[in-house]
Amino acid sequence: MRENFVDIDENLRLIGTAHISSKSVDLVKQQISEYKPDLVAIELCQSRLKSLKSPDELGNEDLLKIINEGRSMMILLQSALAVQQRRMGLQTGERPGAELLTAIQTAEKEGIDYALIDRDVVITLRRAWRKMSLREKWRVLNALLWDDDDEIEEEDFDIDKLLEDSDLLSELMDEVRIVAPNAGAVLIDERDAYLAGKIQQIRGKGKILAIVGAGHINGITENLEIAPIESTSRLSELSKEPPKPIWPKIIVWAIPIFLASIVSWLAYNGDFAALENTLWYWLLANAIFAGLGVALARGHPLSVIVGAISSPFTSLNPTLAAGWFAGYTQLKVTAPTGKDAAEFLELNDNLDFWSNKISRILLVTTFGNLGSAIGAWLAGGVIGVMLFG
Repeated sequence: MRENFVDIDENLRLIGTAHISSKSVDLVKQQISEYKPDLVAIELCQSRLKSLKSPDELGNEDLLKIINEGRSMMILLQSALAVQQRRMGLQTGERPGAELLTAIQTAEKEGIDYALIDRDVVITLRRAWRKMSLREKWRVLNALLWDDDDEIEEEDFDIDKLLEDSDLLSELMDEVRIVAPNAGAVLIDERDAYLAGKIQQIRGKGKILAIVGAGHINGITENLEIAPIESTSRLSELSKEPPKPIWPKIIVWAIPIFLASIVSWLAYNGDFAALENTLWYWLLANAIFAGLGVALARGHPLSVIVGAISSPFTSLNPTLAAGWFAGYTQLKVTAPTGKDAAEFLELNDNLDFWSNKISRILLVTTFGNLGSAIGAWLAGGVIGVMLFG
C-alpha cells in the first residue's frame, strides 16, 4: 500500500483512512477528484450515516424504542467505542467519521453515485457480544467504561504514523484480539469479509473507489482474492445475528415454573410457614438486587423504587424486564432535552456516561435488568437449598 491506497485493478481502488484524521479528509477529496470514479463505496451503514448527518436527532420516542427492544446494552457499547474514537480525535481536531461524510458530500457535489458497504453496526455489536465469553465481556466493559482515562490520555498517539505504518496497525489489531479474541474475529475478520463481499457485488458498476478504515485494507485485499461467488454468498450469513444460546431461555422459564411448583406444593401440603418464607426470599432478593442495580447506575430514587417493586413480578414473566420499567421511569422523571441528546452523541470522556441524562437512562435499564436477573437466580438457589438441601 502506498500513500494510503491500493489498486486492486484498473477499476477498483481502496483507500485506507483513519476516522479521526484531517489528513484522511483531504485524501478523500483528492482521490475522488483525481481518480474520477463512477461509484464511491463507503464503509458506512444506514444507521451510522444517519448519526453522522443528523447528530442531534435522538428523541424520547427513540429511547423508548431502544428500551422496549432490549438494545440498551448495544447502544451503550456503540457509544463507548465512539467515545474512544472521539478522545483520540481531540488530538487531531477532527470528528470521527468526518472523512466518510466528506466522501458522500463530495460524491453528491460531483454527481457521483455512492454505496454504503458496511454491515449494520447493531448487528455487528450483537454478534460480537454474543460470541464473547463472560471474561471477555468484563474486559471490554472495564476498558470502555471504567479504565483510567488519564493513562489513555498520556499515550503518545500519532495518527499520521498510524496511517503510514501497516505494522503499527497490525499491532493494534492484535491488541484487540488479546483483550477479546472472539470480539476481534467479529469486528475485524468478519467485517473484512463483509466489506469485500459488498465490493464484489458492485464490481460491475464501472470504476469504484472504496473508502474504508486503514486497518481493513489488508483483510479486504485478501478476501477479494476469493472467488466472487464465494465471497458474496457469505453476506447473508454475516448479516444475521447469531442464534441465542438455549440455556438462558431455559433458565428464564425454569425459574418461574420452579417457583410456581414450590408454592403449589407447599400450599397443597399446608406448610404455610415455609410458603411465607419462600415468598419473602423471592420478593426480597429480586427487589434488593434490582434496586441495587438501578442505584449503581445512579438512577433517580423513584427509578430505584420502581425497579425494586417490579422485579419480583417481571422475573415471573420472561417477556418483561424490571430494567424496562426503571428506565421508563428514569425517562419520565429526568426527561432529556435536545441538548442532552447532542451531548450524548458527542461524549468525549467515559465519566460522562454517568452524568448525561440519556446514557443514564440506558445504564439504569441495563443495570436494572442485570440486578433483577441476579436476584432471581439467587432467590431460586436459596429457596432450593432451604427446601431440599
